[in-house]
Amino acid sequence: MEAPIRSHLLLAATVLTLALPAHAQIRPGEPPLTAQAVSSGGPLDPVQRKLRFDSADLAIEVLPDSQSIKGVATLRFTAKSPVNSLVVDLDNNLPVSAVSIDGKPLRAGSWSNPQGRMTIALGKTIAAGRQVVATITYAGTPHVAVRAPWDGGFVWAKTKDGKPWVATAVQMQGCDLFWPCIDYPTYEPDSIDLHITVPKGLKAPSNGVFKGIRSLADGRTIWDWHVTNPTIYGIALNVGPYEEISGTYKSRFGNEIPMFFWHLPGHPEKAKALFAEFAPTLDFFESVIGPYPFADQKLGVVETPHKGMEHQTINAYGNNYAKTQWGFDDLFQHEFAHEWFANQLTVSNWDDFWLHEGTGTYMQPLYGRWREGEGVYTAMMLQSRAGIRGRSAIVTGKPQSASDVYEDKNGRGGDIYNKGSWVLHTLRNLIGDKAFFESLRLAIYGRVDPKPGNFKPLFRTTPEYIGFVKQTTGTDYQWFFDVYLYEGGLPELIRKRQGNTLSLSWKTLGNKPFPLPLEVSVDGVVTRLAMTGGKDMLTVPEGAHVVVDPWSKILMQSDNVDAFQAYRLEQIRPRP
Repeated sequence: MEAPIRSHLLLAATVLTLALPAHAQIRPGEPPLTAQAVSSGGPLDPVQRKLRFDSADLAIEVLPDSQSIKGVATLRFTAKSPVNSLVVDLDNNLPVSAVSIDGKPLRAGSWSNPQGRMTIALGKTIAAGRQVVATITYAGTPHVAVRAPWDGGFVWAKTKDGKPWVATAVQMQGCDLFWPCIDYPTYEPDSIDLHITVPKGLKAPSNGVFKGIRSLADGRTIWDWHVTNPTIYGIALNVGPYEEISGTYKSRFGNEIPMFFWHLPGHPEKAKALFAEFAPTLDFFESVIGPYPFADQKLGVVETPHKGMEHQTINAYGNNYAKTQWGFDDLFQHEFAHEWFANQLTVSNWDDFWLHEGTGTYMQPLYGRWREGEGVYTAMMLQSRAGIRGRSAIVTGKPQSASDVYEDKNGRGGDIYNKGSWVLHTLRNLIGDKAFFESLRLAIYGRVDPKPGNFKPLFRTTPEYIGFVKQTTGTDYQWFFDVYLYEGGLPELIRKRQGNTLSLSWKTLGNKPFPLPLEVSVDGVVTRLAMTGGKDMLTVPEGAHVVVDPWSKILMQSDNVDAFQAYRLEQIRPRP
């Protein structure tokens, strides 16, 4: 997901863009959600811990006129230890009318869902190692997003000619906003089959491999899809009068990757121009990071009435074909980066959210570097520096829900993007490209030599990534991550000049060790100081011009940035 918008003007523009049609009856934020439904990735129920989520079959009808849905979900679980009940997450705005277990209907009263965590009494005990199949029939009015994608839910919009244009984005609140699941990052099923019924004249591009369209007598159509190894928040409904552009990418790894872009009619040249970015962007990732993880499914993008989201193999795109000075669509590139950093590598708990968003954000300047060199790369990094607040630790070391991270009042939800990116920038400059990119490949693929077919999706934590850095460098850099990730502030460089001696020392919260090497330019000649023990000194001729960290390779406290942030804050405060 893209970083949250901070500007009040941009926020207002976003809200206007996503406003519902005048005749709509369901307003953003309605129907309200329980605390359980709001908390994606919160504590698991003890019964859920006893289950493995094997697969799902989701038949969902989207009804734009009434802003409602109907669904039948068939969920397959394997018991890891004996269970006599099932507990799944489903927003209680979607009442359940029927449940069957292993094909046998349960009597009414065998299930309850008062707060969005549904309990089903099985009437029998499922032994460890045995599978149980639950079929849940439900329908209702799903929650309408206030400001998708930053607030989860449905977006019921209209095209310029009045046709329905519908999308889901549920990362913050979770999969349970429109289908029954276990709303926790590690409860990804092996596969999901989707059967999406839509009104006549509309299309429903979704996750995975397209299996066909079935036409009903009244003109409705059912769109069938099959997705393997899906992220649960990455399952998405997209409905609209789409047009399709497609092509095939011939990978440097020898395989072919189908590419699709579903877009609204009316701007064919802009759509073609964005589609033309798919192949070079894919080439960047495959050459710098590694193989596209879902090549056997597709590279898919769909135009949406919200900004964007990393829905697996069907990335949401709502950037209105915006241009940047860097020559590429940064939102498309960012969401596509998440196929590696969110969908292939998925965090085990949202406390490690930066592994999705910090890496995803860092891919834009790295792409600028790949395309045009170090100057563009440095300019892009500096452009994002003022967005770092540095008041909360990025990682707490404790289980967190997605909302815990994103709604932190000290700006953690923004820092997982820009600070995370700058941490990786500083790390790459510290350990070098070879060790840095190998550490990423170990995190993403579990190996430094990934090829199509020799890896599977993985769950990762911050300590695991720190271990991969140690593995590729032979050095323990725990001190680096302790300061940058587990503390809220930024390291401060203390400078003292006496005569011809320049003394430099790092100051950190809690006086934590921080022996980060540093470059200093003296009259244009650059010297690298080891900063052993967090301090060093340099002889400087009288009158010499000194620039510390001349290429901005290090994330550190900056008086200039602090002053600029204070100025920006003054500009948005109400005037007396």
